[in-house]
Amino acid sequence: MAKFITAQEAAELIPDGATVGLAGMGLSGWPEEVACAIRDSFKETGHPCDLNLKQGSAMGDWGYGNGFVGWERTPREGGPDQAHGARGVTRFGEAGPGLVTRWSAAHIGSAFALNDLVRQNKIQCHCLPQGVIVNLWREIAAGRSGLLTKVGLGTFVDPRIEGGKMNAATTDELVELVEFQGEEYLFYKSFPVHVALLRGTTADESGNITFEHESVLNEGLAVAMAAKNSGGIVIVQVEYTTKSGVMNPKDVKIPGILVDYVVQATDPMACWQAEGVYFEPAFSGQVKKPVGALPRLPLGDRKVLCRRCAMELEAGSVANLGVGIPADVASIVAEEGYTGAITLTAETGAVGGVPAALPNFGSSYNPECIMLHNDMFDMIDGGGLDITVLGLAQADEAGNLNVSKFGSKLTGPGGFINITQSAKKVVFCGTFMAKAKLKVADGKITVVVEGKAKKFVKQVEQITFSGKYARPNQTILYITERCVFQLIGGKMTLVEIAPGMDLERDILAHMGFVPAIAPEIKTMDPAIFQESWGGLGTYLEQDS
Repeated sequence: MAKFITAQEAAELIPDGATVGLAGMGLSGWPEEVACAIRDSFKETGHPCDLNLKQGSAMGDWGYGNGFVGWERTPREGGPDQAHGARGVTRFGEAGPGLVTRWSAAHIGSAFALNDLVRQNKIQCHCLPQGVIVNLWREIAAGRSGLLTKVGLGTFVDPRIEGGKMNAATTDELVELVEFQGEEYLFYKSFPVHVALLRGTTADESGNITFEHESVLNEGLAVAMAAKNSGGIVIVQVEYTTKSGVMNPKDVKIPGILVDYVVQATDPMACWQAEGVYFEPAFSGQVKKPVGALPRLPLGDRKVLCRRCAMELEAGSVANLGVGIPADVASIVAEEGYTGAITLTAETGAVGGVPAALPNFGSSYNPECIMLHNDMFDMIDGGGLDITVLGLAQADEAGNLNVSKFGSKLTGPGGFINITQSAKKVVFCGTFMAKAKLKVADGKITVVVEGKAKKFVKQVEQITFSGKYARPNQTILYITERCVFQLIGGKMTLVEIAPGMDLERDILAHMGFVPAIAPEIKTMDPAIFQESWGGLGTYLEQDS
């Protein structure tokens, strides 16, 4: 039977040098109060120290919130855009060097203090594909030696390129290139898990854990099994406790036999459902929110981008939307009244409904189903996505994409590598130039102030998507507000131009390479540059 303890007592249980497994997305699944106790214990006593942190998704806070940061209610200075978020994995970085010395994650961008230590070469850091990490827990739990997959071939995760290493201090080798039955694979090695550090909604007296208020059914069960079967301990923070024998057994997501210690948070603000909201019942299935109540985009280059991406959807298709601009494609589908025609999914497991944008990315309004996070990636890796729309941060003439590293800015790939290697159609979506100001009016777009940085460069800084490894039957598009490119025969080929754009002045002059030009360049539909559109249905019907 699990023992109920305080956060401070939990911190004292973690041995120096422990490998610590986490599960969740954003602040969903994040045990904020226990993490703060670990940070404080290290500051006061120097222990625990030398931790090896392992996580799948981004588990941090981009700086959003309702006037305070985390459960300690520390006042912000300035608005959300001026202050970095202080909740999430970044708590471990607040202690300075020594608490964490190794860190493996799919995404590290929102854990600012810990990220700073990586940039200063004070922590070894690997970024690996999200779907690989969340499913590697199951291999560890089952006593298998690792995960064999083609996910990551040709990208910076490939040991022939960078092996997933994010700084000069990183020397550990976590990925091997192997040949199996005459084909190349990557082998991601298993490791013992000493501590599982998790969060649920409710625990009963026996330590059974439910997730009824969580927006994501994370990989916590697999992490708990990996820790127990490695001889480690499982610590779960919850918001509520209840008597034994009252839980519906189907609601229990982590059985008490796997849980050693339960910490009931002393403040509910340590249990935020997502980064931008303490609790949104439409994320976790308690209510269905009217679609008309969901946020709408104002007319601008962002809305034009999202409309053009929506034109690639097909009726009856299963779609995935990435973070940033791609997530707002969901708002276009909702505004046009076609949420029932397309099944939108979130990589964290939501099926149906409308995926939320930042600060609640990873959650979905009104989902029909919430799968386990690791199960969703089984579906993704096996080719279950018809289309994905993902961010376009930097592209090169070979069709490679970089979304994971820009100079000293380190973010990691998240689920990008899994998704782009498996979806039947891949749409990369982003503005043509960084920091440009454009005007959308009268069915066309014009440049008011030109951007400061090129996104289409001779060679990307880091390969998060490999144009060379794109499958022959995949459709790969690069959509911007000014033009559209397609990867054809291994070459970036310009196939559409927006009304109001001059090919030489507004496009080619701001590229680091000369793309191939389609024999007949199409004009992007002028209707998507108007205040009201109403034309999505036409494209859904003609594509289906």
